Amino acid sequence: MPKLKLGIQMGYWGAGPNPDMVEIAQQAEALGYDALFTAETWGSDCFTPLSWIGAHTRRIRLGTGVVQLSARTPAATAMAALSLDHLSKGRMILGLGVSGPQVVEGWYGQPFSQPLARTREYVSIIRQILAREAPVTNPGKHYPLPYTGEGAWGLGKALKPITHPLRPDLPIFLGAEGPKNVTLAAEICDGWLPLYYSPYRQEVYADQIANRKPGFEIMQGVTINVCDDIEAGLLPVKQNLAFYVGGMGAQKANFHTALIGRMGLEAEARKIQELFLAGKRDEAVMAVPSGFADEISLVGPKARIRERLQAWEESPVTSILVNVTKPADLHTYAELVLA
Repeated sequence: MPKLKLGIQMGYWGAGPNPDMVEIAQQAEALGYDALFTAETWGSDCFTPLSWIGAHTRRIRLGTGVVQLSARTPAATAMAALSLDHLSKGRMILGLGVSGPQVVEGWYGQPFSQPLARTREYVSIIRQILAREAPVTNPGKHYPLPYTGEGAWGLGKALKPITHPLRPDLPIFLGAEGPKNVTLAAEICDGWLPLYYSPYRQEVYADQIANRKPGFEIMQGVTINVCDDIEAGLLPVKQNLAFYVGGMGAQKANFHTALIGRMGLEAEARKIQELFLAGKRDEAVMAVPSGFADEISLVGPKARIRERLQAWEESPVTSILVNVTKPADLHTYAELVLA
C-alpha cells in the first residue's frame, strides 16, 4: 500500500463553477482518492460547493481548504461543519485559515490584528460546540461568549447546540505558513494544509511540527504535469509562484513572499515581488527559480515523476492534493501516486 494518499484541491471558483466538478468527484471516489477540498476568497464560498459534491458522492472525504475565519463567527462555522458532517455521514474535514489583511479588512470588514490569538479562540469555541458537554463560553477578547461589549443588551445566554454533532472529534485542519501559525496547527489541530512545502527542505518546518499528535495529517497541494519538456512543464508552477509571491498580499505584508524567503530564496522572492508589482508579470514568472518550482511539484515523464515521489514518501506529508480541471487527468494521477 502506498504511503501517500491522494486528494483533490478544487480551489475557489473564477467567473463560475467548474461544470465537471461533480463528475470529477465521482470519478475520483471510484479511483480511490481520499479527500476533496474546496476553497473561498472573495467570490464562491467553501461550504455550498462541498455540500453539492457531498450529495453526489458516498465515500470521499469532504474538506474546506480553507474557510476564512473572518467570514463567519466560530459558532456559524461550527454549525455549517456539523450539519455537513451529518449529511455526509461523517466525511467532513474543517479546514480553517486567517487569510490576509487585504481580504480580511477589505472584503470582510474585520480587523486582521492578532491572528494567532484569534485562531486559538476560534478553534476552542468550535471544539466546545462539537463536544456538546456544556454551554459554550469564551472569555477571550476576540470572540467573547456571551457577548457583553458595546451595544450588548446584557441578555446573552451561554448555549449548547440543539443538534447533536455526529462526531465530537470532527477533524480540524489549519492552513498556515508562518512558523508560529504552523506550531499552533500542530498543537491544537488534527492536520495542516501548507501552501508550499519542499520535501528537499524539510528543515524549514521540522521544529514547528515536531510535537504533532499521532495521526496528524499534512495535505500538500502538488502540481503533477506529465510531459517531456520539463522547463515548459514547470511554467504553470512558476506562474502560480509569481502570482502568490508577487501579488497576493501587500508589498510590506505578503506572507507568501516571507515564506519563500524562509525557504532559502529571500533575494529571489523580493525580485519576483518587485517585478510583479511593477507590472512586469512575465519577467516575474521567469525570475522564479526552475529548481525550486521543480522541488514543490512533480513534472516530467512518468518515470521521473515516480522517482521523485520517493522524496515525498520520505517526508512528513501524508497526502498529495492535485488540482484537476478535467476528469481524464484523474486516472493518470492515480496511476502515478496510488499504484
